[in-house]
Amino acid sequence: MNSRTLRACAVVLLAITTSLPAAAGPLRERLAQRREAARHADAEGIALPTGVTLHRDLSYGPDKAQRIDAYVPAGVQGAPVLFLVHGGGWRHGDKAHAAVVQHKVEHWTARGHVVVSTNYRMLPEADPLQQARDVARALAFAQRQAASWGGDAGRFVVMGHSAGAHLVALLASDPALPRGEGAQEWLGTVSLDSAALDVVATMEGRHPKLYDEAFGTDRDFWIATSPAHRLPASKATPRPMLLVCSSRREQVCPQARDHAGKLRAQGGVAVVLEQPLTHREINQQLGLPGRYTEQVDRFIDGLLR
Repeated sequence: MNSRTLRACAVVLLAITTSLPAAAGPLRERLAQRREAARHADAEGIALPTGVTLHRDLSYGPDKAQRIDAYVPAGVQGAPVLFLVHGGGWRHGDKAHAAVVQHKVEHWTARGHVVVSTNYRMLPEADPLQQARDVARALAFAQRQAASWGGDAGRFVVMGHSAGAHLVALLASDPALPRGEGAQEWLGTVSLDSAALDVVATMEGRHPKLYDEAFGTDRDFWIATSPAHRLPASKATPRPMLLVCSSRREQVCPQARDHAGKLRAQGGVAVVLEQPLTHREINQQLGLPGRYTEQVDRFIDGLLR
């Protein structure tokens, strides 16, 4: 095939993919996930706000992926701690990528919060259940270290995006899971645009290949890694949760509303915040001035009160 033919094929493929309707579902989702994975080449590290100290690559386990970063504003004592879990399809991502931390660190350290961002082991080394345990272990470590940063171990708020949103929702659904790794209870959880709150429903419907890579074909494993299925099994009153979802994605907001209903049925507080943003923008724009950040602030401030 000559170069002219290759270029023609590329043009046709581009025209097809860019004209797909929202209902195209798995293909559109898969393309979006691959674009996001490619963007994980974002430069690591951010411009630190004035007065903020970065404690980089603190180890919570023996694997090189088991590391956290802590962003500490000057002079804080008894400060709340925002604990971040990055996304990336359970296979990619990093705690220091600008889309994960830049605007969140700028915004919440200015409000007197310590901000912690964690890595965890990835596929194929660790499956999502092992990843959730890594995140719980990182949380336990950060809670133990909080006082040395001027933070308060009893004032943690946990936030995750995409795959990270699935992991934090999984931990929030069954307290036995984080407790088994030494983590104490936190005030509440912010889930940023997860399409895997009900893993069973996701796997039984049309879905991108990356979910097969993460969750396989074993239905028992789907249940074990599904926040929606761990929740009733835990028989505990859930901690408050804010579920942010992109109204541009077909399956995410319905899952968020369904999960919120389950949380409320067990006596929990759950708020669904739909945003007309892309999956990436849900993460990247949080912390920028505007109504979206103000609404998340309102939820977090309510927890701290």
